[in-house]
Amino acid sequence: MLLQRLMLPYKCCSPEIDETPHPGESPADLVTRLAEEKAASVASEQADALVIGSDQLAVFDGQVIGKPGSHSAAHAQLTSFSGQIVEFLTAVSVQCRASGFSEHYIDCTQVYFRKLQAAEIERYLQQEKPYDCAGSFKSERLGIVLFERICSEDPTALIGLPLIQTAAILRRAGLVLP
Repeated sequence: MLLQRLMLPYKCCSPEIDETPHPGESPADLVTRLAEEKAASVASEQADALVIGSDQLAVFDGQVIGKPGSHSAAHAQLTSFSGQIVEFLTAVSVQCRASGFSEHYIDCTQVYFRKLQAAEIERYLQQEKPYDCAGSFKSERLGIVLFERICSEDPTALIGLPLIQTAAILRRAGLVLP
């Protein structure tokens, strides 16, 4: 959906990489490494292609937050986020094996949750069912009602791909964009 906004032809691929964190790896290093490995995996099979890899992590109280997987886990996540700040690190890596082009960027988006009541959390979860989303919400949908504010240099980063910087990287790689 986000790539369509750039009005460029593209093909989606799902690279198979090991997403296990390395011992002592910071969240920023992890998300950057995963984006780079995803791009490199596809670029190794399609040497002439300009490949975009991306990854995103939610970080709360210094810990990476995973996808809840269940209603009760999502409720617990959102309860702990009430009145707090959750950071979302979104990394993008653009690579082309044939030309040797390689560049990456990482965005840090701060999501300020408003004070949430248990009944609000329950209503939200019943309507959205965001059990496959890190942080238990979908900001591009109803999840936006959970926030007090969002601080980011790129409003699309929270959705999964920082388009402002991705477009800048693609221009530096030689693509013509308006």
